[in-house]
Amino acid sequence: MSLAPGVPMAAQPAPSLPGRGHARMLRLPRSLKIRVGLGMAVFFTIVAVIGPWIAPYNPSASLSTTSGVPQPPSAAHWLGTTQVQQDVLSQLLAGGRSTILVSLVAGAVATILAIAFGVTAGYAGGWLDDLLSMLANVFLVMPALPLLIVIFGFLSRTASPNDVLIGLVISVTGWAYGARVMRAQTLSLRGRDFVLAARIAGERAWRIMAFEILPNLVPVVATSFLFTVIYGVGTYTALSFLGVISVAHWSWGTMLYWAQSAQAAQQVHIEWWWFLPPGLAVGLFGTALALLNFGIDEFVNPRLRAAGLTGRPRRARPDRRAGRAGPGGRPRPDRPRAAAGGAPAPRGGQAA
Repeated sequence: MSLAPGVPMAAQPAPSLPGRGHARMLRLPRSLKIRVGLGMAVFFTIVAVIGPWIAPYNPSASLSTTSGVPQPPSAAHWLGTTQVQQDVLSQLLAGGRSTILVSLVAGAVATILAIAFGVTAGYAGGWLDDLLSMLANVFLVMPALPLLIVIFGFLSRTASPNDVLIGLVISVTGWAYGARVMRAQTLSLRGRDFVLAARIAGERAWRIMAFEILPNLVPVVATSFLFTVIYGVGTYTALSFLGVISVAHWSWGTMLYWAQSAQAAQQVHIEWWWFLPPGLAVGLFGTALALLNFGIDEFVNPRLRAAGLTGRPRRARPDRRAGRAGPGGRPRPDRPRAAAGGAPAPRGGQAA
């Protein structure tokens, strides 16, 4: 390797090799939790996008007026029908778009609010930190579900409510915990050397927060987003199940509302095909997001990562004496240990 003129060898740049962070990024998809969680999340997202288009029937259409008994799964209706002969599979596919869209909007907006309030409070300090922390504490102790019931009670309950507006309202009650976590992380970062160097260089406060502190909070932001999406799924399903959202607007919670109204789980023959598919869909989608969160946590947390590496079974080390060969390829006999007096023990078992 040629040296630059006038520059000592110790000052020469090292060859470009992938660092440890790059190596960890290459190991990220190998995590079973991330692969399973990502696969499930992508599946539900695809179903949410194309679900209403591939639904075999209109979810609100009554296919028969002669039978008032829910029909079990059959070749014509893979997940059976409701009490008024509506196709359950069509309702499941059509309701997935509303449920996932509301949860994603709520997660994205709540994460943006958590970043804005948490990072600003942690970096600014002083009276602004006290004010924003007090606001976050108020939203933390405030009961979210009763507040949302009151808010949606004042909104117009149209037959087709706006999913984006519902997500925005839910996000108002889901940002406080993430803001507290980001404030704590920002407090630990604002005294680091690179932040102090940026302040000495005259960088503006918003630029330091956006380009110096926020890139180091990416794992925390990802975790906050996933947990808020789970919160959005559960909250929207609960509101729809309680009938706060219009029951004519199909979602997985609306399916549970109609199944509970018809007492599908209290009949002599339990009509499981009516309430079990939407319940499983909510649970599996939440499980996918939780697996993603656990995988990211194990990837970025040094203690969990070290525990995962040391917990693997170690390979058996080869015997060092296996390479000691005497004349003719035969193993060389080991030298006997020294006797108690310090002199080596005699060979061949003969007495000295």
